[in-house]
Amino acid sequence: MIEVRRWSEAQGREWAGALADVLVDCVEGGASVSFMAGFSKSDAASFFEKALDGVTRGERILLAAFDGSSLVGTVQVITATPPNQPHRADIAKLLVRRSARGQGVAASLMEHAEAASRQAGKTLLVLDTVTGGHAEKLYVRLGWTKAGVIPNYALFPDGRPCDTTIFWKALR
Repeated sequence: MIEVRRWSEAQGREWAGALADVLVDCVEGGASVSFMAGFSKSDAASFFEKALDGVTRGERILLAAFDGSSLVGTVQVITATPPNQPHRADIAKLLVRRSARGQGVAASLMEHAEAASRQAGKTLLVLDTVTGGHAEKLYVRLGWTKAGVIPNYALFPDGRPCDTTIFWKALR
């Protein structure tokens, strides 16, 4: 049974090493999530330190998924938007350990991210993902609308280019 928890900055810092391990696992598995091959646990810890600063400032929501006592996934909702977009948030860094994939972890994280966004007063979410990847299929299944594809938008960790699909979802 997967349990998703919304974390405070302090809880995130307590689990910073486990968060870093999840990110490193995803990058080592070839996920295009902003980082390149050779990405270290220290690099991942630095990324989460900055993200947790955003949680402290109320600019991000950090969710963590557990299978028993093991951290198996995470996602962020970026709530800091320009003044003319107070109704919108971005979904970022949906990460699931390779060993936990196919068990509904990502879907559960996304459902909780949508609920947390509603609680934060957001009515529109946006995200981007690798075109043709498993996450793209997940977002379609969860009712997200494809806005379009940008060719060669990002790179996989090994340096190969990848197309990126932009999605949006109106919350009710």
